[in-house]
Amino acid sequence: MRYLILIALVQLTIVSCHGQSASPKKNNMSDTKNNNPVYSRKDSTKVAMSDEEWRKILPADVYYIARQKGTERPWTSKFEKFNEVGTYYCAACGNPLFKSDTKFESGCGWPSFYEPISKGSIIYTPDHSHGMERTEVQCGRCKAHLGHVFEDGPPPTGLRYCINGVILDFEKAKEVEKNYKEKKD
Repeated sequence: MRYLILIALVQLTIVSCHGQSASPKKNNMSDTKNNNPVYSRKDSTKVAMSDEEWRKILPADVYYIARQKGTERPWTSKFEKFNEVGTYYCAACGNPLFKSDTKFESGCGWPSFYEPISKGSIIYTPDHSHGMERTEVQCGRCKAHLGHVFEDGPPPTGLRYCINGVILDFEKAKEVEKNYKEKKD
């Protein structure tokens, strides 16, 4: 009986944070960048493409999360316990989403942040799926599904952006600084 209760609690945790689980093949970020004509960390132009166009340029796991509103399994993201300093970007289009100093350990099984990089980097959409009332967060540039936001995060915002790691791309601060210096010279 305890075993069944434990299984039910784990399933409830998964659904309450995201809704679906499972994930197709592993993500290869270099493929996402190299084969994706809309991927840019500098271009803020809104991206509007058909699902078929997205399917052709995104790896299967990124497409599943971004376009089909899927969810990766909890505690499987390489970013869940990741503590490097830098910036997190949308893996579908390169839009800057979160700074590493807003990331925190929430214990929910997915990377969590308390604040997006800017107001326009995230779109908020009501989500009534799975019999719950939640707020979905999408990329402000390409409308990729990122995860959900909850009101149980730390100060100063009190928010917890529970984000699928598959839809995140990361660049270390050191690399950003080096690229900035090279462009200046």
